[in-house]
Amino acid sequence: MTIPASLSDGTTIRVLSSHEDRAAAVRLQTETWGADNTERVAATVLMIAEKIGGVASGAFAPDGTLSGFIFGLTGIKDGHLVHWSDMLAVRPEARGNRLGEALKQYQRERCRALGVETMFWTFDPLVARNAHLNLNKLGAGIAEFVPDMYGHTGSHIHSLGTDRFVAAWPLQRNPVKLSENPRLLQGSPIVADGSGSELPLPDSPNVVVAVPYDLPTLVAADRPRAQRWQLAVRRALSHYFTARYTVTAFVPGAGGDAHYLFSKP
Repeated sequence: MTIPASLSDGTTIRVLSSHEDRAAAVRLQTETWGADNTERVAATVLMIAEKIGGVASGAFAPDGTLSGFIFGLTGIKDGHLVHWSDMLAVRPEARGNRLGEALKQYQRERCRALGVETMFWTFDPLVARNAHLNLNKLGAGIAEFVPDMYGHTGSHIHSLGTDRFVAAWPLQRNPVKLSENPRLLQGSPIVADGSGSELPLPDSPNVVVAVPYDLPTLVAADRPRAQRWQLAVRRALSHYFTARYTVTAFVPGAGGDAHYLFSKP
């Protein structure tokens, strides 16, 4: 895949090349994560990132509006060239047309050209649509689970805290996309759900961790139940990652809960 210059709807993905571009990206951060968010990336940092092998680029609609942007830094980890994708935001009216995926693929090709071996980023294990994109569509793997990775950010989006998966995406070979076949879940015990019960954590070859199908809607409608989900999932993930289980499938569901399948090494 070549680095895209434009998408089918006329959207152009390119570097944030002017002060106006970068100011628009800062405004989009505020619109996405809220005015109280303490983790905004300044326009100066966006400019510097592009000068040292990072990526600070935007998706611009035909009328020049910034529809989304992506930001990350390149560095060395364990002697290997890696890229950390720190931020991706898409305006609500631009969602649903795979713009986030297009921005990620653009970032991938930029980093591949530099010789980067792996791209890392984080996402909330409870957000099923992000898990589906990252694991089933992009083919990223899960490197680790970090409870409350970013602490208190002030953002309304992070009201449940910041438990995170660290995704690892190989760039110099073809990624392996996970299956979403529900038959893979059959016969495996569910070790976390939203019931509020502390389910057993058996030493089984495969276990299933359930997550809400639509976390934002659940938080708005029943915040205590969303908190029960978070605690149950955190308990199970902490246990099974310590035991070196890996995510081998993700089934997003069709109106019901979504499910991760964890397998013993």
